[in-house]
Amino acid sequence: MKRFLPVLVVLLLLSGCGTGGFSGLYSTPLPGGADLGDHPYQVVGQFSDVLDLVPQASVKVNDVAVGRVDKIELAPDTRSALVTMRVNGDVHLPANSYADLRQSSLLGEKFVELRQPNEGATGTLTNGATIPLSRTNRNPEVEEVLGALSLLLNGGGINQLADITRELNKALTGNEAEIRALLSRVDQLATELDGQKSDIIRAIDGLNRLSSTLNDQTANLTNALDNLAPGLQVVNEQRDELVGMLQSLDRLSGVAVDTVNKSRDQLIDNLKALTPTLQKLAEAGNNLPTALKILPTYPLPDVAGDVVKGDYANVRARLDLDLSEIFQNVTNAGRVQVSTPAGTIQLGGGSAPPLPLPQQPAAPPQPNGGVLGDLLGTLLGGGH
Repeated sequence: MKRFLPVLVVLLLLSGCGTGGFSGLYSTPLPGGADLGDHPYQVVGQFSDVLDLVPQASVKVNDVAVGRVDKIELAPDTRSALVTMRVNGDVHLPANSYADLRQSSLLGEKFVELRQPNEGATGTLTNGATIPLSRTNRNPEVEEVLGALSLLLNGGGINQLADITRELNKALTGNEAEIRALLSRVDQLATELDGQKSDIIRAIDGLNRLSSTLNDQTANLTNALDNLAPGLQVVNEQRDELVGMLQSLDRLSGVAVDTVNKSRDQLIDNLKALTPTLQKLAEAGNNLPTALKILPTYPLPDVAGDVVKGDYANVRARLDLDLSEIFQNVTNAGRVQVSTPAGTIQLGGGSAPPLPLPQQPAAPPQPNGGVLGDLLGTLLGGGH
């Protein structure tokens, strides 16, 4: 009977393979694994490198096993690996949790650690959720650390440290005073820069605003640079004329300076002679502008400019005559002689007979109201 026991076990294994219930040792639950509970949920983590992580590896939260790795496969983009994990349903994690690939000890096994974000935890990690590549990470391997250390010790700068030290000693020997003074100046410079920190920050901010303005004017600057070539060509063609003009200007400046130097005493005397005149002008104050305002229309007031229009004048006159007062004045004065274009007329009583009126031809009609028009014309300088 004992001879047939191994054969029976082999038959049982073969029967299990024939029914499709066995998929290798990775599908066999390991003793001492994490308790998944009655309702575990599945999470997929995307890693850039899974190293030697294998199925059935532990999934931990705060170093406590809460699940296991079910499957590891290549992502469709062939640039990353997809790790399918099964987690106990009683473990609640945020939707933006992280997945890190860690090692239990220096030579221990690999496991996946799920952890909450440092801040801003949102949502809940549910069944079928995927942790993207941006929220996964792995620790460096021991082999990588030892390889980097070997590279540093063998092919790095450690071998050249003695040469560096020797050259530094050569450079510093005999120059202690200069180096000490240099360090003092560096310390003073750092102190002054710290005192000007606000000004430096303001200058950097101004430079930033200038850069933004220049960036906004990129199209205009490009257009100006593209159209600058014709202008430079014109300037190049007129270079001889420009040089001649600058040389002539230089000679003119020399002559002007020489003239000023030679006439300096006379110029100073003239300025001193102008001092009383300038003082009187200052004392005149507002009277001088007022007089200058009347000067163009003298002897008429300054408002005559609104009346006289070239060779004619627009004048409207109004006379108020009181006949009763006129006759009363005539009676009181006795005899009054009034000159008219037709002769002299005597008004009022008196012993002298009235003066005869000479016979004169009728005067032609006078423009602008006769005698009144002549009077106004005389006053306005002969205008009509």
